[in-house]
Amino acid sequence: MTSANPNRRAYWLKTLHQWHWISSALCLIGLLLFSITGITLNHAAVIEASPRVETRELQLPEDLATTLATTLAEVDAEASPAPALPPAIASWIADELSVDVRDRETEWAPDEVYVALPRPGGDAWLRIGLPDGELTYEVTDRGWISYLNDLHKGRNTGAVWVWFIDIFAIACLVFAITGLFILKMHASNRPSTWPAVGFGLILPALLAILFIH
Repeated sequence: MTSANPNRRAYWLKTLHQWHWISSALCLIGLLLFSITGITLNHAAVIEASPRVETRELQLPEDLATTLATTLAEVDAEASPAPALPPAIASWIADELSVDVRDRETEWAPDEVYVALPRPGGDAWLRIGLPDGELTYEVTDRGWISYLNDLHKGRNTGAVWVWFIDIFAIACLVFAITGLFILKMHASNRPSTWPAVGFGLILPALLAILFIH
């Protein structure tokens, strides 16, 4: 039995190290991104952004303007969710502006159609006036820092990025928990282990109690 315990300990230590380095490899770039953007978000008030606004105006072809007017006549303004733009119009907009408005929530009014196009690091919207078919597209770019900050928050990033954040968070949990068990297994040879872990727990708790009201 005495020889089995060291073997068992070695097995679990090796397993924990494997899970620890794999999860750390998966988390590395994400941890760098979220750490840097944590700093930029924490100091957002002093990091100035210079938004760049670009506006384009186009004329919807007559046949598509007719299609839009026909669709508007059939739309229930109180329907939820409101119908998207007709495919032919969405395809024309994609060709002219390189903007994907398919399946985007659309606001229908008697004299215009409005499509909000929020995105990380900026904003955009598209308006088509009726019955003339005059199209206005405006896009606002707030720069790379704003873009990365929005990635941190998952703001207007779509379902794929939200899934990435969830998977990344799980990998971070594996990284932290396996690290804690590795600390436990080495604690007998490292007297400062638990004081350091305890300090990491007590410090944020004290700061929250004393300075956050």
